[in-house]
Amino acid sequence: MATIITHITDLGAALLSKLAQIGKALLMLLQAIIVKPKASSLPRLMQQLYVVGVQSLIIMLVSALFIGMVLGLQGYTLLAAYGSEQAVGQMVALTLVRELSPVVAALLFAGRAGSALTAEIGLMKATEQLASLEMFGVDPLHRIVAPRFWAGMISLPLLVAIFSLVGIYGGHLVAVDWLGVYSGSYWGNMQQAVDFNEDVLNGMIKALVFAFLISWIALYQGYTCIPTSQGISAATTRTVVYSSLAILGFDFILTALMFGGAV
Repeated sequence: MATIITHITDLGAALLSKLAQIGKALLMLLQAIIVKPKASSLPRLMQQLYVVGVQSLIIMLVSALFIGMVLGLQGYTLLAAYGSEQAVGQMVALTLVRELSPVVAALLFAGRAGSALTAEIGLMKATEQLASLEMFGVDPLHRIVAPRFWAGMISLPLLVAIFSLVGIYGGHLVAVDWLGVYSGSYWGNMQQAVDFNEDVLNGMIKALVFAFLISWIALYQGYTCIPTSQGISAATTRTVVYSSLAILGFDFILTALMFGGAV
């Protein structure tokens, strides 16, 4: 009996510790973003948009092209068995817009940009740059964390939109240019099947949610990491792992809320 009580006590303590960490992370985020915008913060935001968004573009383009090509090939193979290969454009577009573009782009974004944000802020903490800002009366949350958070919120939805467009073009390369599907059927079935509110808008909502989660996790891990090389390495690993789990978990929740009624 005493052993059971001990296990329950340890479980409760661990749960309370995790809740406390979530509370600290939420407070940090609110303190960073709830501030009156200043003109001087725009150059820092533009710099972070380049670092977080533009520098992530190449891996998004390459991944989207090959994923679209694979979808076109697999879709044609499956649909041809039922004589419906002309619907491959519809399948490629719906798969990308609803599911693959937000999820895959977010996972790539977490691995490339999220880990870089954590390592950068962790290094600032290790070299006492954040402490120096506080000594000069500058809030590091407003100067360092906020621009990076908003850059992530802006960049990922744009990257997801680009991912969808390039993926659809990749499917066109395989299905139409290689396998001989009629181009009019590819685009026509796609236009008839894809609804802006039901599909495109819901995909963008997913992208915004994923951008919030990745940016939040990455910045919190960097800001609270142990200021040593081992601590920064562990924080970077946690960013990728926690972000990936959050993306997959929230993807199921959002998919159930958005499209579950159609089942």
